Amino acid sequence: MSAGQIAALIAAGAFVLLVLLLAIPLLKLGRTLDEATIAIRKAHENSDPILVGANETITHVNTQLERVDGITANAQAVSGNVSALSSVFTATLGGPLVKTAALSYGVSKAIRARRKAKGEVDGKHSRRRNRGSGRS
Repeated sequence: MSAGQIAALIAAGAFVLLVLLLAIPLLKLGRTLDEATIAIRKAHENSDPILVGANETITHVNTQLERVDGITANAQAVSGNVSALSSVFTATLGGPLVKTAALSYGVSKAIRARRKAKGEVDGKHSRRRNRGSGRS
């Protein structure tokens, strides 16, 4: 055997060793991909009931939202009716009520002013009488 043939045998052995060393990670990667495929398949099989349940839940939520929309529309109608009623009340009773309140305030103020004026006049006369009667 010549030196070239020995070098070729060493290179061939090194190449076989390199192939074996690279084959181990490739086999492990293949097993990992098989396990990932199995996990994805199981997740897909288990996702059907979840998706059906989610679909039913969304349908139920949509039904409830339609009811809430109806309730909101009714509440809006009631609010409009209350607003109109308060406007009618203000227009029909608000003006006369304000006028009545103003009149009663004015009358009570006039009565107080008259009593005060009458009290001062009576007080002056009574003081004069007391002075005069006290001297006699």
